Amino acid sequence: MSSVLVRGLRKSFGDHVVLSSVDLEVAEGSLTAVLGPSGSGKTTLLRILAGFERADAGSVSIGGTVVEDAATHVAPERRRIGYVPQEGALFPHLDAAGNVGFGLARRERRNGRVDELLALVGLEGEGSLYPHQLSGGQQQRVALARALATRPHLVLLDEPFSSLDAALRAEVRADVAKVLKETGTTAVLVTHDQDEALSLANEVAVLRQGSVAQSAGPEEIYAEPLDPSIARFLGDANILEGIVRSGKAHTALGTLDLGARASSFREADRILVLVRPEQVSLRDGDANAQPLSGRVSACEFYGHDMLVTVTVGNGGQSSSVIARLAGGSPPRSGSTVTLKVAGPVKAWPLS
Repeated sequence: MSSVLVRGLRKSFGDHVVLSSVDLEVAEGSLTAVLGPSGSGKTTLLRILAGFERADAGSVSIGGTVVEDAATHVAPERRRIGYVPQEGALFPHLDAAGNVGFGLARRERRNGRVDELLALVGLEGEGSLYPHQLSGGQQQRVALARALATRPHLVLLDEPFSSLDAALRAEVRADVAKVLKETGTTAVLVTHDQDEALSLANEVAVLRQGSVAQSAGPEEIYAEPLDPSIARFLGDANILEGIVRSGKAHTALGTLDLGARASSFREADRILVLVRPEQVSLRDGDANAQPLSGRVSACEFYGHDMLVTVTVGNGGQSSSVIARLAGGSPPRSGSTVTLKVAGPVKAWPLS
């Protein structure tokens, strides 16, 4: 297992700049998720790490060894990298054992390494099955076992769960996380799925317009996004305008606690405030109980929880706020509720 260091990586295709200046560090034995929308350069970054593409500028080091820079390009097969593509890409003419052992020397194929890997990914005794006999989740497990077979320095996962249905996706990614942790494997996952990145990774790097806009642990990047754009990209977010009065944020949601952030602002500063939906609680309210009362305008019920949209304020001054509530009886559309915001809120200067 090895650490990964990327510095000043740039890549263009013709006049189209895909990566403008990417800096990224992946600690040995950790999983880093590179999160970004379609077209942000995630796959290109992964292909450069794998050696499938050459960078125009910058460098890539794996385990302290430079594998990519202006003077160096180590071939993919010499980088000791395991690669798990989006849909497994198993060889249809080989059974599961044959797929896992494809890159191994004959001696290793015979010494129990293949059976050990199949057991590791939860497919003990299934080595004789062919890809068409395996479910999507089983195929991805075989692909992971194949990637781990040669004891790689680094495993790259290219949106490996995107083709699975929701229930299977959660199960397989939990299994993959367990296997990577048990083997101490350094891994980079590229995804556009925020839940996937936050739940799996030790570090989340948000790729935006060809560069890493922010990189931090899941809890930190969710609670302390660098700007409103990252806040929205990482999940549901209420972004409200406000004004600082006596160290508090005065908003359409009432007076909110800025906590230690209050010292960053001056009296009467205009700010943007982030309130996550799970910070908002609702109870039956009095329409005259201003400014924290509102009317329910919509409810998305998911069973285990629900997203409730509440309109606060009146006329041209009204705002919509989303609250995430535990499962139960959804509030009636049009009913009046009182809102309460828990904990200090994140805020930025309003430029």
